[in-house]
Amino acid sequence: MVRLLLASQSPARLATLRSAGIEPVVQVSGVDEDAVLAEARSRGPVPPHDVPLLLGRAKAERVAGKTFAGMIVLGCDSVLELDGEIHGKPESAVDAVRRWQRMRGRSGVLHSGHWLIDLREPDDGGTGRALGDTASTTVHFADLSDAEIRAYVATGEPLRVAGAFTIDGLGGPFVTAIDGDHHAVVGLSLPLLRTLLGRLGVSITELWRTDPDHEPVRRRARRAASRDAR
Repeated sequence: MVRLLLASQSPARLATLRSAGIEPVVQVSGVDEDAVLAEARSRGPVPPHDVPLLLGRAKAERVAGKTFAGMIVLGCDSVLELDGEIHGKPESAVDAVRRWQRMRGRSGVLHSGHWLIDLREPDDGGTGRALGDTASTTVHFADLSDAEIRAYVATGEPLRVAGAFTIDGLGGPFVTAIDGDHHAVVGLSLPLLRTLLGRLGVSITELWRTDPDHEPVRRRARRAASRDAR
């Protein structure tokens, strides 16, 4: 079984992988995102689409430098593009309220960058390659009232996530539609991960946990037994 190392502290990304039968090793990168962006911008403009890819690469490279041999490292980052500007996590509750006052009734693009580094040994099929790409999904926001915005921000959830919203949490009712991969809005595009793994010669099925004690496997077994019983 191929092991994946997730260079992210995001509970949503971890939950997304686990729901897909993948149990990654988690290692937080500790990358200074502002410093990485400032250094990149000193060389020229960075398009919104490339910002999360740049940050995801920095996270993966930082973790790969800690010599996690035998694994494939995945670094991810997400930003929301609105009116050509990028937005990560709000800096404060005041910032989150202002952000939502701009977002309500409108649409933005959530960019989620993914970067893989293959640290497997050649005898195990390792390529030593590094590659990545960005998944972009258009998100349509409801026209929230000021009271709804204040109530949502008061929960603290918007302060913890890029773009100040979720679709898999309390923010779900405030997203009216999406155009693209909903996993990417959560922060990790499973279809893009499959494509990138394929470029390394790895099938995503090789990452599936087959341990019968693994919770997603147990759930599938229970559903299969229930169908057979009917």
